[in-house]
Amino acid sequence: MKKLPLLLIFDVNETLLDLSPLKEDINTRLNSEWAFELWFNQLIQYSMVETLTDSYSDFGEVGLATLKMVARRFSVSLSKEELKSILSNITQLQPYFEVKESIQRLTNHGYKCVALSNGGLKALKRQMDFSGLSSVFSTIYSVESVKKFKPHSATYTHVLHQEQCTPQQAMLVAAHAWDIAGAQAQGLQTAFIQRPGKYPYPNASEAEITCPDLKALASKLIQYN
Repeated sequence: MKKLPLLLIFDVNETLLDLSPLKEDINTRLNSEWAFELWFNQLIQYSMVETLTDSYSDFGEVGLATLKMVARRFSVSLSKEELKSILSNITQLQPYFEVKESIQRLTNHGYKCVALSNGGLKALKRQMDFSGLSSVFSTIYSVESVKKFKPHSATYTHVLHQEQCTPQQAMLVAAHAWDIAGAQAQGLQTAFIQRPGKYPYPNASEAEITCPDLKALASKLIQYN
């Protein structure tokens, strides 16, 4: 590491929260084991389209639109109410088993922990309350504040500004290679959490830390502290 980080910025979906229930529901309703992966990739793609075209729709709205696209691809007709019902799972997700204890350990050892999500403020609050993670973060940030989706520079610099922190003093923790690349471009340190099926982007710089989960990350950072 270049320097011991003071601020840890955690991505939410798939980094902290297990999307398995949503994955199972989408794959079942669309009758394909690839439906969820296709939908999630489309969700990220079209959120970036929104940002690149200077538009902004709530992440949930982008999710609804892209799920409708994917359903059509699998020749499945779903009403708007059915689509909303499927996506309501995203506010009722549990954290991975090690998440809460690991963040509490990091906080106890002097690290300031915040969360940053592409999700809208209302849905994000419901997610964090349901998962029991609201209490372990000093602040929870949504890109809704800047109306740009990660990995746009404004999303990271907004958090740094609010926390009065330099990029070198901060570390983004994420399970998504595109999120890691975005933070690196702004000078932040990064930790890649290699959740199942997640891999680093070969054309990007290597993260300062790569771990299988937050328990391993906490152990490394506490060792350095």
